[in-house]
Amino acid sequence: MANTSADTSGVERIDLRLEGLAYGGDAFGRDAAGRMVFVPFALPGEHVAVEVVEAHASWCRARLVEVFEPSPDRVVPRCRHFGACGGCHYQHLDAAAQPPAKRAIVCAQLERLGGFTNPPVAETIASPSGWNTRNHVQFSLTPDGRLGFQAARSNEVVALEECHLPTEAIGAVWPALHLDPLPGLERVALRCAGDETLIVFHGADEPEVELELDLRASAVWLSPLGAHVLAGQSALIHDVRGRLFRVQAASFFQTHAALTPILVDLVLRGLQPAPGQTVFDLYAGVGLFSAFLAERGVRVLAVEHSASACDDFTVNLEEFDAVDLYQSGVEQVLASLPAHPDAVVVDPPRAGLGRPIVAALVEHAPPRLVYVSCDPSTLARDGRQLATAGYHLEQVTPIDLFPQTFHIETVSVWTR
Repeated sequence: MANTSADTSGVERIDLRLEGLAYGGDAFGRDAAGRMVFVPFALPGEHVAVEVVEAHASWCRARLVEVFEPSPDRVVPRCRHFGACGGCHYQHLDAAAQPPAKRAIVCAQLERLGGFTNPPVAETIASPSGWNTRNHVQFSLTPDGRLGFQAARSNEVVALEECHLPTEAIGAVWPALHLDPLPGLERVALRCAGDETLIVFHGADEPEVELELDLRASAVWLSPLGAHVLAGQSALIHDVRGRLFRVQAASFFQTHAALTPILVDLVLRGLQPAPGQTVFDLYAGVGLFSAFLAERGVRVLAVEHSASACDDFTVNLEEFDAVDLYQSGVEQVLASLPAHPDAVVVDPPRAGLGRPIVAALVEHAPPRLVYVSCDPSTLARDGRQLATAGYHLEQVTPIDLFPQTFHIETVSVWTR
């Protein structure tokens, strides 16, 4: 069902039935001409009225005007900023419906972009809670120094009065931050490990700041010139299954503490490591996967580009001898690593691996490859190339590290 009209201002209005959720958070349907219509803050199955805000030949983006028939999964958003702030996308979707919706999106991406028929996608591992899970939150700044998030598809910053994404430890700190406008200050991040909180000021240059901190938190000014400790400690210590990981302000670490051990378990299950084997850990970060591989007697060859993460990796794995760390981009060093590892784990950024790195991996011919992805579209693109080279997609497991958002983490297992 789809009807199109224009009001007196010339704005195109469409009455349509929505069919599904696209990766990116929008619901979609087709108008009378067969054009795909993408609608934020709407849900599959709903009968809605929308107004077109961005038109193209075969698709358009529209603003939700009215919901004639709501989905049974529609709920009242928890946060007053939902719809204006770009931090959340699914607060209007019942928490129980979010994991299956994300599984459907992964299936659709693998089918459409990867060319996989009936891809073996497991049920999404749900978050124990839909709220207060993020141990790392980055805030933008309003011109008067208030913390906020950028609005969706806009550079405008929405000043926040509430936010239900961060952990309680971060939630106790960020509302108490009162910042005067500072030259060179670009954004503010808050990170935590357990009850310890770290405030990270991201600046363009050396700090020129007077800090009055009446909070139980450390503070670091981070710029291209390095990290400058303003108060307390320069790093946090994360506990994953009884193993401790130092993570400095500039280093990446998983943002969902309750699901990080499950993520590690999925990776180890996919790799099937055995003592004496050789495993590549590419985009190794601070050594999360390498540490659990090394304690199983595996020889680990790890590659990481970030100097900060490499420093942390060295501390976190200092007890192991059979670990070699290469501080380099994966593309620069992969060809020089020993041929034919027993298994490989990759955890690339959102851009995925890309054609040259997939080709280099195929040359190494590992019998097992575990791909940790935070973007199902780039996973599907890289997966098509892996399948063409003879790799079989054994299983994909989505894991909901980012409730209330469209972001989807997956762990896929590929065998040669």
